[in-house]
Amino acid sequence: MPADFFERDCDVFFESLVRQNRVRTLEVPPENAFDLCSNDYLCLSQDRRILSALHEGIARYGAGSTASRLVRGHREVFDVLEQKIAAWLKTESALFFANGYAGNVGTLSAICDPSYAAFVDRLAHASLVDGIRLSGARKIYFHHNDTAHLESLLARCPQKKRIIVTETVFSMDGDRAPVAELWQLAQRYGALLYCDEAHAIGVLGNEGGGLATQKADFRLVTFGKALGLEGAAVATSAKAVKYLLHRARTFVFSTAPLPAVAYAAIAAIELARTMEKERNHIAAMAEKLRSTLRAAGWECGNSTTQIVPLMCRSEEEALRLSAALLSAGIHARAIRPPTVQKPRIRFSLHAAVTEQILERLVAALSAEALCL
Repeated sequence: MPADFFERDCDVFFESLVRQNRVRTLEVPPENAFDLCSNDYLCLSQDRRILSALHEGIARYGAGSTASRLVRGHREVFDVLEQKIAAWLKTESALFFANGYAGNVGTLSAICDPSYAAFVDRLAHASLVDGIRLSGARKIYFHHNDTAHLESLLARCPQKKRIIVTETVFSMDGDRAPVAELWQLAQRYGALLYCDEAHAIGVLGNEGGGLATQKADFRLVTFGKALGLEGAAVATSAKAVKYLLHRARTFVFSTAPLPAVAYAAIAAIELARTMEKERNHIAAMAEKLRSTLRAAGWECGNSTTQIVPLMCRSEEEALRLSAALLSAGIHARAIRPPTVQKPRIRFSLHAAVTEQILERLVAALSAEALCL
C-alpha cells in the first residue's frame, strides 16, 4: 500500500500517547452533572430568547447560506450584525467570521507578511500563533504579560512594521493582559495592537464590551462563549475591514456562516449589554472560589476573572480530582500538557453558579485530597 508510511507514523504517534497516558476521546457531556468547564458564561446557549431568535432566523433565511459571502452567501443580516458589533465595541466597522480560529488565522495572516515583526505573548492562543506563522512574519515571543520584556524586544527590533498580539483574558490561567500598557508601547514604538477578547467579551468591561475598548487596532470577539452561539468578528477600522474582505482567506474562501446564527447574535448582543447583574454575580462567585481554594492550600495562579485554575502537582492528580468532582456531580475537566505546561483543573464559572455548588466542589476536593 503506497500510504503505509502514514499508517506507521500514526502507530508511532499513538503508541507515544498511550505511554504518556494522553489519549483523548470525544465525550458527550455527562447528564446530571453541573457544568463548570464550558464557556457559556452568561448561560445564553439555552436562553429561550436566543432560541426563539434562532428559530425565527431559520424561518427567514433557511438552514444555510449556500456559498461564500462574496459569491451568493451574503445576507443583509450580516451587515446589521457587523454594525451592531462595531457600535457595541466602539469601532468603525467589523467583519463576521465562522469562528474565532478562522477570525484570528485569517486576519493575522492577511495583516502580516515577511516584512513584519510579530510580538506575541508566550501564552497566546494557538490560533494567534498559527495566523502569524502562516503570514511569514518574524515571530517573537515575549514573556507572559511582561511589558518590560516586550519593550526591550521592541527597542532592538530592526523591522519597521510591527504588531503586538495578545489575549485580553487568558483562557487557561484566567488572568488579564495589561492592555493599557500594551497600547502605550504600541503607540511609542509604532506598532499595531491585536487583542483576542474571546474570554472577556460579554463578561468584562462596560456593558460586557471587553477590556480593549479604544485601546487596540484589531479586536477579535467570539459568539461561541458568553454569547451562547457560534461565530466571531474582528472589530477594527472601516479601511481595515475593506482590506480583510479581499485578503483574509478564511473569509474569502469559506461558505458564509448560517444567517440564522447572525440573526440570533444580534439578539445575544442586545441581551448581553444589559446583563450587569449576571456579570457581578460571576465575578463574586469567582472571587469566592479563589479565596476558598487558597485558604484550603490550593494554588490558583494569577486568576482575576471567571476562569479559575486549580494547579496540580501531576497529570495523575489532575485526572483523579476531575473524576472525584464528577462523582460529586460537577463536570470540570483536567487540562494537561501539551495544552498547558502545568496540569490543572480549569473551573469556568457562569451566571448559574451558586454558593451551594461551590461548597460541594470544595468538599469533593477536600475529601479527595485526604486520599492523595
